[in-house]
Amino acid sequence: MTTVADLKGQTVAFAASGGLDSCTVTKWLTEHDVRVVALTADIAQPDEANFDEVGERMKACGASDYIAIRLHDMIAESGIEVIQFQAKYEGDYWNTTGIGRHVIVAGLVPEMQKRGIKVLGHGATGRGNDQVRFQLCTNMLDPSLTIYAPWRDPAFLSRFRGRTEMIDYCNERKLPIKASKESPYSTDANLLGLTHEAGKLEHLTVGPWFVTPGMGVKPMDAPNEPETVTVHFDHGRPVSINGKAVNAFQAIHQANVLGGKHAIGICTHLVENRFVGIKSRGVYEAPGLELLGTAYRYLLQLIIDRRSRELYDTLSAFMAKQIYQGYGFDLATHMAREAMKPIAKLATGTIALKLYKGTLTYEGATNVPAQLYSEANASMEAIGSFDHADSEGFLRVLQVSARALAVNGQVTPPAWAG
Repeated sequence: MTTVADLKGQTVAFAASGGLDSCTVTKWLTEHDVRVVALTADIAQPDEANFDEVGERMKACGASDYIAIRLHDMIAESGIEVIQFQAKYEGDYWNTTGIGRHVIVAGLVPEMQKRGIKVLGHGATGRGNDQVRFQLCTNMLDPSLTIYAPWRDPAFLSRFRGRTEMIDYCNERKLPIKASKESPYSTDANLLGLTHEAGKLEHLTVGPWFVTPGMGVKPMDAPNEPETVTVHFDHGRPVSINGKAVNAFQAIHQANVLGGKHAIGICTHLVENRFVGIKSRGVYEAPGLELLGTAYRYLLQLIIDRRSRELYDTLSAFMAKQIYQGYGFDLATHMAREAMKPIAKLATGTIALKLYKGTLTYEGATNVPAQLYSEANASMEAIGSFDHADSEGFLRVLQVSARALAVNGQVTPPAWAG
């Protein structure tokens, strides 16, 4: 474990958001004779429009230098991958912060290497997932780098128990923080979504709509008229929305605007299992991923056969866990990516969705060259190449094993079956 005493006289690259932790840690390190270079990943955070202000705050807190690294394309491409995998952790969370940490580290490590800085600092707490993501991602991309986590440093912990002490510390030194003791919860943001946690959200009696949405509106404030949105995918990538060509960043940005307008993917509530072994509660926003991801899900329904579906669902759940736990750069994840490529290659088509007060419903599908669905074969009418009578032989084969189970005492009906 690296402590502040080990860092005396050294330079630390601190992953700075410009928030309370960043300001506190930067000032505290400089007071212990540590040089801090603040690095901020510009991942299109909707709650941070001016990175010059972040730089001013960090320098006011003692940072010797400040660099904002633009990673718009990287965060967008990571979002497309999440959509293709349908990588929603425990069914509801689009992994917006999880994949965001991978992007941050992937953007910061080359800057550190260029400057010859060997220590990366971060403000993730000792109870959360982010400390794992920063640690593992950095270790994988450059094993020579060291991680400094103040929330695991006894010296830091003896000085700061939590937000109250940090706020007092910053106020005493007249540091330009935005946080206050009255803040009802904390928020983390990037292009893909917002995560809200802590504060009053730790009380299960506080509903998710206590949160003020940052990427849209609440359903009751959404338009009273539905809106139809069409998304065209080409080889697994959204390439146009409502007939207008888009790149990855534009697709997610526009989907955020459209989805947020109609309260899509706003304030999703989840009590999840953190990697460190405790349960936590989050309220999540991801309007763009919810819109594009739902469209992609409908497209896949037309394309994937039964056995491929089983493998796909396994890969989806696996990838969601890999991202959540910080293993997005390892061999297993690379293997999953390779396995997903044949599916994405087939995923071409246009999906229309109706958006209305927080709901997304299927409107139609066109131009899907690889679709397996056949109206003729699926019809209950006497048309198509699938004859009803053809099922007789199929069922005769199936009945052999069913009868064998019964004859040999291997059938146990549930209690409700009498």
